[in-house]
Formats: sequence, C-alpha cells, structure tokens
Amino acid sequence: MITKLPEHNYQFLLNQKVAQTQELFSEFNLPSLAVYPSPTRHYRMRVEFRIWHNKDELYHIMSEPKTHKRIEITTFPIASKRINQAMSAIVPLLKWNDILRHKLFQIDYLSTLSEQLIISLLYHRKLDDEWIMQAKQLKSSLAEQGIHAHIIGRASNQKICLDQDYIDEQLCVAGKQYIYRQVENSFTQPNAAINIDMLNWAVNVTKGLSGDLLELYCGNGNFSVALAQNFKHVVATEVAKASVKAAQYNIIANNIDNLKIARLSAEEFTQAMNGIKAFKRLEGINLSTYQFKTILVDPPRSGLDEQTLMMAANYDTVIYISCNPLTLKENLSVLAKTHIISHVAVFDQFPYTNHLEIGMVLSKKH
Repeated sequence: MITKLPEHNYQFLLNQKVAQTQELFSEFNLPSLAVYPSPTRHYRMRVEFRIWHNKDELYHIMSEPKTHKRIEITTFPIASKRINQAMSAIVPLLKWNDILRHKLFQIDYLSTLSEQLIISLLYHRKLDDEWIMQAKQLKSSLAEQGIHAHIIGRASNQKICLDQDYIDEQLCVAGKQYIYRQVENSFTQPNAAINIDMLNWAVNVTKGLSGDLLELYCGNGNFSVALAQNFKHVVATEVAKASVKAAQYNIIANNIDNLKIARLSAEEFTQAMNGIKAFKRLEGINLSTYQFKTILVDPPRSGLDEQTLMMAANYDTVIYISCNPLTLKENLSVLAKTHIISHVAVFDQFPYTNHLEIGMVLSKKH
C-alpha cells in the first residue's frame, strides 16, 4: 500500500539525477544546467489503475515491478488531490453495483489544476443502456460528494461519453493565462507544475529570435500555443487526430492568429519540406512563404529519425525537448557538428524515479 513518499529525501534523489545527466553528457561542452524541481506530492495529473475483484470487495491495484505482486492502492500521494478524492469515493459506489463492476478491469483518471476531472471505466464486455443508466447515477452520486466528473465507458470497439471526453486546463505562462483542451486517452503532460516550468523556460530562451518557428510532435499545441508570442509565424505538426483537434481548439480559445497545425508525422513533414511528396493535409499552408529559422522537437523516446535529424541541422536554432537522455545523446552527436549548446534545463517530471526531462537550445555555429 502506497501511503508515504520519501519527501525528506527528494532533494538528494534529484541531485543524483542531475549529476548522472551531467556525467552522461560530459563529452559535450554543456553550459550550466537550470534545474526545475517538482512538487513533492500531488503532482501527477493523470493515472491509471487496474481493478481487482475479491468476492464483494473491489480494489485499485498496481503491480510491483520486480515481483509483479498486486498492491492495493487506497491513497496515491503522487496523484492530484482531485484524483485521490475520486478514488476514495468511487470504490464504495462501484462495489455494490453489479452493473458497473461487472467485468470492470481498469479505471483511468485525468485531472487538471483547474479542478476538472475525467473518470474512464474500462470493461471486458459490451456496454448497454443499463450501464448508461447506472453510470449517470454514479456521476450524480459523485457530485453529491463534491466530485464533478465526466464519466466515460470503454470496451472493445466501444466508447460511451455521458457528456464529453475532454477537460480544459488553465496554465499561467509568462504572466498570461492559457487554456489547453485535453482529450481523454490522448497524450498530455502528466506533471502540470513542471509543464508550466517547461513552457516558461521555452518562452524565455526564445525571446529575441527572428523568423518563423516549426514545431514537430506538437500534441495539443502545448509549446506552440505559448511560443507563438515570440515568432512571426508558427507551423506545428502532429499525427494524432484527437490531439490535432484539441490544438485547433486551443488556437481559437487563446486568440492566436499566427499559428497553423498540420496533421502530419515528422517524417511526412520532412518529405514535404524537401519536396519529395505533397500532402493534401497541408492544404492552406504554403511552406514556401515561411522563413523557418527555429525548430522545436519533442520526439518520442526513440528520438529523431535520420531524415528529420538532418533537416533539423539546417536550422539556426534547435529547441530539443527530450524524454530519453540516451536518444538525445545519440542525436546530439550529430547536431553538435553544426550547433553549439547554448541553454540546458532539466525538469523533474517524474519525482522518485530515474527519469529526467531535458530541454536544450542549440545555436548554429558561425
């Protein structure tokens, strides 16, 4: 049972990770690292739990990584207060409801700093009208306890939303309030406080840059929405339809008029930029009219593919947000031939783990 965190040891653990990062990149001439610590509890905005049934009882569980032993979770201090509140309230409501608990195997929670919440119930069976009726009652019962949540039911090839499948986060970045639509079952930054730090850092290090910005892997427009203020024009790409739709909403909600989103993968956009292939999904975006001098990449753990890496090397400024230091190091061995590292920051996205998010700004050598 997870009830306590080693908060007293947090700074020591963070210092260890920072030292390991410095050692990993010791062959490069790194400037001093800006270090962004996380809140020590209630920092995670989304989490998923398996559900274990034991006769009349019902539990949130996680598996111990090494032994795979099931661990009952009654409180989860790394998750937001809203998620913890919902976890405590929902178990008694589900365990005596045969319709809602039947073949329920997982519950996902997505919350925001703005106190919005989605609860997704995942099943190994088809959901019907009776499930909908009971799910509406669940929503009402939670609301009576002050927990206002959007309820979603998922099964194989089935998704039922009682009202909506998104929530709107509000983040203050560089003194300005931004709205970010977050769609259920789509990628969002898990640590909202660190996300604010990442956005503030990105805004600060790009002040004064000229030309236009290209962003690859933009998700719901997390970076491009905040960075639009520093560039004449911004074009951002993302392949996931739900994320593109959310990004389009975020552009309108934040009154941004110099940002366009294209539903393309990084590889496809590279082909378009190099004139190898034309895409209908770029309709309305004439790439020849842009003066891209800065590129921002926030790739998956596998890092940048070879073609995209070669394209990035042509830009005056490369902003690289990495969730995997090993692939960043591989990509850096190529980029360091043409660029110098002008800024480095580490963000403790996942406290009490070995993981550190890294942000780098690389400037073209003259």
